[in-house]
Amino acid sequence: MASISPLSSLWSRPCSAALRRCRYLHHLSLHQLLNASHLSSLTCFSRAQLPLSRPSLSSHNPRLSASYHFVRSSTTATASVTTESEQELTPTSEFTSTKGRIYHETYGCQMNINDMEIVLSIMRNAGYGSTVPDPESAEVIFINTCAIRDNAEQKVWQRLNYFWFLKREWKTNVEIGRSFSVRPPKIVVLGCMAERLKEKILDSDKMVDVVCGPDAYRDLPRLLEEVDYGHKGMNTLLSLEETYADITPVRISSNSISAFVSIMRGCNNMCSFCIVPFTRGRERSRPVESIVKEVHHLYKEGVKEVMLLGQNVNSYNDTSEMEELEPGSNWMLSEGFSSMCKVKNKGLRFADLLARLSDEFPEMRFRFTSPHPKDFPDELLYLMRERYNVCNYIHLPAQSGSSVVLERMRRGYTREAYLELVNKIREIIPDVGLSSDFICGFCGETEEDHAETLSLVRAVGYDMAYMFAYSMREKTHAHRNYTDDVPEEVKQRRLTELIETFRDSTGHNYDQQIGTVQLVLVEGPNKRAPDTELIGKSDRGHRVSFVNVPMRHSTEGGEIRNAVIGDFVEVKIVSSTKASLFGEALARTTLSGFYSSGTSSRFEKVLAC
Repeated sequence: MASISPLSSLWSRPCSAALRRCRYLHHLSLHQLLNASHLSSLTCFSRAQLPLSRPSLSSHNPRLSASYHFVRSSTTATASVTTESEQELTPTSEFTSTKGRIYHETYGCQMNINDMEIVLSIMRNAGYGSTVPDPESAEVIFINTCAIRDNAEQKVWQRLNYFWFLKREWKTNVEIGRSFSVRPPKIVVLGCMAERLKEKILDSDKMVDVVCGPDAYRDLPRLLEEVDYGHKGMNTLLSLEETYADITPVRISSNSISAFVSIMRGCNNMCSFCIVPFTRGRERSRPVESIVKEVHHLYKEGVKEVMLLGQNVNSYNDTSEMEELEPGSNWMLSEGFSSMCKVKNKGLRFADLLARLSDEFPEMRFRFTSPHPKDFPDELLYLMRERYNVCNYIHLPAQSGSSVVLERMRRGYTREAYLELVNKIREIIPDVGLSSDFICGFCGETEEDHAETLSLVRAVGYDMAYMFAYSMREKTHAHRNYTDDVPEEVKQRRLTELIETFRDSTGHNYDQQIGTVQLVLVEGPNKRAPDTELIGKSDRGHRVSFVNVPMRHSTEGGEIRNAVIGDFVEVKIVSSTKASLFGEALARTTLSGFYSSGTSSRFEKVLAC
C-alpha cells in the first residue's frame, strides 16, 4: 500500500469558495435546506451554477487517490439536479435513509472480503443507505482489519487517524468542501484486529465508536444505535456456532463473473505462529444445503466461478444434516500428517460438498482456499481429477522446508511427508498447479533451516507463493514460549533470497504450457492493451491474455463475435513469461463443452495439442 500523506497536506486542498458551497448544498436534504438558517447566504445561487454531480474527491486530489489501495464499493454517490421548472433540490436515493450511507475498506484475506459482504447485507436489512466510494461522503465508516502481521495493523492505524480527523473536524471539513456527510461519521472497526486489540482501539483518543469481532456482525445495528446515546459499542465474543449461513451476502463487485462463498469459519490447528484461532475461534461448518442455495443464487446472477472459502477450507465437516454420525476416529488425514485437535464426529466432508456442487452446477468452476496439507485424503484428490469443473489448482502452505522449524511451528508434518504429498498430488492430478505460503525468520531458524526452505522451493516448483518475514503475534504459542531471536535485517535478507529462488524456479511451470490449448474464463480487458486484448484465468490459475478477434462458438454454432467478460474461450498458448501466458483465441465454448470427450480426459485435452 502506498504511504499515506500527512493529514496536514490534505487541509490545503485547492477549491473555490463557490464550488465548495455548491458541494455542501448537494449533500444536504431538502428538510435541512429549508430549516438551516445559517445557510441563507447560500441560496442566491442560480440553478445553472449548481453542478450536475459532485466531482470525485479522489480524482480532485491525486495524493489522496494514491492512498486508496483497498477493496471498496464501485457504487458512486452523486447528487442530481431536477428540471428547470422545479424550485427545490430533490434528495437522491442515498439520502432516503436516516441511518446514513456506508463507506468500507477491507484489508487481509478473501474471508475478510466475504465478511464485508455479509456486513453490508446485515446493514441493508437494518435500513442503512447505499455504499459510497469515499469516506468523506459517509455517515458510517467500516474498516475490516487483519491481524496476521504487524504491517497490516500499522496500515489500519494510519487509516483510523484519517477517519478520526474526518469525524473530529467534521464541521470545518463540510464548510470548506472536504466532507459531504450530513453528520460526523461513526467509525467501526471489524475483523481480527478488532477481536485482538478490543479496548485498546476504543481507548485510542476516542477515534473509534464501535469494535465488532468476526462472530458478532449481527449485533452491528444495535451497537451503532448505542453510539447515538453516547455509548461505545463493543462485541468481540467468539462463537462455536455462528456461520452466517442464513445471510445472503451483498456482493461488492456486482458485475463480476466470480464470487466468494464462505463454507466454514475458524481454525483448530493452533500453529504456534498463528493468531487466527484466537481471532476467529474454533472450526464450524455451514450446512451443505445453505451453501448449495447460495451458489444457486450466484448461478442465476451469471457467476461462472466460485471460490470456496475457509480458514481451513478442506477441514469442512457438516454434522447438521446426518442422522447417524461416524466417530471422529474415522477421519482420514493425508498420509504422514497429524493433528493436535481430534475430530469428535465425522459428518459430510469437503469432498462430499465438492461432489454435490460440481454435479448440480456443471457450467460453474470451483476453486477453494485456504486449505491445510493434512486434509488431502485420496478421496479428495481423485474427485478433483474426475470433475472437470473443480479446478486443478491446490494451495499447499508449507511455511518452512525444515523439519526442525515445522515441529517448532506445530504444523503436524515433516519435510519428507510434505514432499511425499506433493508427489502423490502430481501423480493423481497430472497438470495440477501448486502454490504455497512461507515464513522467513521464525523463532530459532538457522541458516541451515533457511537453506532447506530454499531447496524445498526448488524441489517443488510452485506456480505461486506468498512469502513473508515472521511477525510475532501476542497470545500465540510462540509468543508465550519462544523468543523472536532472528534479527529483522536477517529476516529481510532471507526473504529476498526466498523470493529470488521462487522466481528462478517458477518459469518452467509456464513454459510447459506452450503449445497446449487452455480453457480461459474471460475476466476483462488486458490492462497493458485494453483496446485489443482480453485476459482471464486458466483452469490451473494462470493468467492468460489473447488478442480479441471475432470467433465462432465450438459447440453452439451461431454468430461469429468477439468474446466478452464471462465467456469461456479456447486459447492455444504461444508464449510465456514467469507470471503469465499469451495465446491465440480459437473459439468460444462452454465449460462442459470443452471437456465433452469425457471428464477423465481433461488432461489429455490440454496436452494433446
